[in-house]
Amino acid sequence: MKDLRIVFMGTPDFAVANLEALIKAKFNVVGVVTAPDKPAGRGRKIQQSPVKKYALEQNLVVLQPSNLKSEEFITQLKSLNANLQIVVAFRMLPKDVWQLPEYGTFNLHASLLPNYRGAAPINWAIINGETKTGVSTFFIDEKIDTGNIILQEEVSIGDDETLGELHDKLMEEGSRLVVKTVKQIEKGNVTTIKQPEIEEKSAPKIYSETCRINWNDTLSNTYNLIRGLNPYPAAWTTLTNNNEEIKVKIYGVKKEFASHHYKTGTLITSKNEIKVAVNEGYIILESLQLAGKKQMDSKSLLNGFRFHENAHMQ
Repeated sequence: MKDLRIVFMGTPDFAVANLEALIKAKFNVVGVVTAPDKPAGRGRKIQQSPVKKYALEQNLVVLQPSNLKSEEFITQLKSLNANLQIVVAFRMLPKDVWQLPEYGTFNLHASLLPNYRGAAPINWAIINGETKTGVSTFFIDEKIDTGNIILQEEVSIGDDETLGELHDKLMEEGSRLVVKTVKQIEKGNVTTIKQPEIEEKSAPKIYSETCRINWNDTLSNTYNLIRGLNPYPAAWTTLTNNNEEIKVKIYGVKKEFASHHYKTGTLITSKNEIKVAVNEGYIILESLQLAGKKQMDSKSLLNGFRFHENAHMQ
């Protein structure tokens, strides 16, 4: 059995679950590297990352470099004398960092590599209508998400599952896989699989324009885009209502296959339902947010907002 000294690197809640799993499994985490504190919210108050908050609760050493290549950070990292580094939802590491520990640096990625390499694997799996995805651990190399695979676990995607729901499933499965991977490294019986160089599907960063709904797309594609961005950053569209244009974020939706005569983007409202006409049927809006307003369910919006008879999404 190897005597492991682990440095953990991560920033968001997804990473916290993995760090917590390592602590509960009694592994020796000698330090945590996370993003610098930054202002957030309307008051622009300085916020600590979720990983930092948890690490401080556990009395762990915390490093917050703004520059991963700085001599000061490298010196601090070396002083921790780690022989294994684990990366979950963090930045791309320079070679001087990932090659430091004796037993290497491995990363948890929320897809079945080599598919969905990149910044937004959970979003794109849903947006592309996949029925399964998973988590992979791999040793980091010079490129992004291309290193030799250690372990993988498959996870199914429900027909109506949202990004938030799948995120939490993968977070739990990923935590188990990280612990399993560390146990293999500890025992010295790791075998890896070389990734094929070519990926069939990628997961690039999500930008605002990625989130814009194209109401002329198919019903399934529109539905998948919306649930693949719910709750964050959320799909959006422009509501034209009596010559006023309002940006709208759309969250919870259902799909209804039906034949109709409406132009795509047309809004059909009743006392307690809002539908948008698309090819092959309707997208039923269950929760949405008008610019400058809070997110609300459709019934609440219908109580206080008047849709003009020619209202449409574009």
